[in-house]
Amino acid sequence: MAFGDLPIIGMMKQRMHWLAARQQVLAQNVANADTPGYTARDLKQLDFGDMVKRSGPAMRPVATQAAHIGSPAMGAGQGFKPGQAKGGEVIKKPDFETSPTGNSVVLEDQMIKVAETQLDYQTVTGLYTKSLGLIKIALGRSN
Repeated sequence: MAFGDLPIIGMMKQRMHWLAARQQVLAQNVANADTPGYTARDLKQLDFGDMVKRSGPAMRPVATQAAHIGSPAMGAGQGFKPGQAKGGEVIKKPDFETSPTGNSVVLEDQMIKVAETQLDYQTVTGLYTKSLGLIKIALGRSN
């Protein structure tokens, strides 16, 4: 199994792809802040529960003898596909107010979303880097 095949790494990659795609959508919103009739857009949030379900085989208890309460056994599950939902679904998500020209982009709200997305991206890349370091330590490679 390669490092990139680990489910947690695949989920981090998917989150980074989603955050990069969201940053592009938010940049389009800012660029169209003065376009009459433009509706602000955003990406549909990733469903973490769904990502976990797709991350690997499900574990379920199985009684091997009548006296046993149960023991975990690998069940059939769906493997995580890193290419799934990379960018996410673009949805129209107007901000709180709409201008007289029909434009629903509020620059302050968009800039807050851009900053949040950047912070989330930095957090995920930090986790990714720490995960690499932990695996290297486990393999006995300190560099």
